[in-house]
Amino acid sequence: MKKLCMILPLALILCFMVGCQKGKEVAEKAAPGKLPPIIDVHLHAQEAIWMETLPQFPWPAVGPKTQIKDISELLPRTVEEMKKYNIVLGVLTEVNLDELYRWKEYDSRFMLGAMVGDPKAADLERIANDFKNGKLNIVGEIASQYYNYAANDPALDPFFTLAEEFDAPVLIHCAGAGGGTHFPIAKGNPLLVSEVIKKHPKLRIYIENAGWPFLEEIISLLYMYPNVYVDVSTITWVIPRNVFHSYLKDLMDAGLGKRIMFGSDQMIWPESIGMAIEAIESAEFLSKEEKRDIFYNNAVRFFRLEEAQ
Repeated sequence: MKKLCMILPLALILCFMVGCQKGKEVAEKAAPGKLPPIIDVHLHAQEAIWMETLPQFPWPAVGPKTQIKDISELLPRTVEEMKKYNIVLGVLTEVNLDELYRWKEYDSRFMLGAMVGDPKAADLERIANDFKNGKLNIVGEIASQYYNYAANDPALDPFFTLAEEFDAPVLIHCAGAGGGTHFPIAKGNPLLVSEVIKKHPKLRIYIENAGWPFLEEIISLLYMYPNVYVDVSTITWVIPRNVFHSYLKDLMDAGLGKRIMFGSDQMIWPESIGMAIEAIESAEFLSKEEKRDIFYNNAVRFFRLEEAQ
């Protein structure tokens, strides 16, 4: 009995110490500024019209259940999430360039991309002038599939030429997750990007959603062209988690871990930023170093941030 009385306090102290240590670890992981830096290569400064025109996806979406009710909430909510997860740089795209610049004035951590929907409606002259003036950094997102233009459509050539001229990265959405039911799936095949690169060999281009679900095609494209990268974006939260992990593991097993970048594609769901991060963190097949590549190192290399710094 005497021994038991001595053991119990020791056990309680040990449990307390272990609990404190675990609590400290959790707190350090959750505390702003304590997380390792993250670069989000896919964000949107959506206009109000997007809240009513975003496609209704037919697949079994598992992503955010709520969206912002007032478009004015999107900017502060997005920046709040970025600070929470220590996102030190975000590639922000939108058709309305004035809206882009408003976000940049609100928070300096954005690189800006001129989004292209209908290429025939885009103001190419203004986009070129804003590149000359150093206001824009990225061509894209090119989301022309929503207007029935494939990646290799000649209507997009002027934008690829512009990107080459200014050595600007290009973000393109082929199909896979999104594109609209009117858009033929075959026209969304990422292999069509190879035709773009043949015309514009100096392009640095990254493909949204890692080309999902065209696994073999995206692997072939990445093997052939070292200037092509991918981001994970929407597939981190809009398809079942096990499906995303299976797709990501196949890319990793193919030796492509240095070509995958983190993106959330938050649109009108700021909480998807955290969901996208958790999708990578919960991938048990990824090492700590591989996660850092996806969250940060690969984007530093692709965007040549060492040179800018």
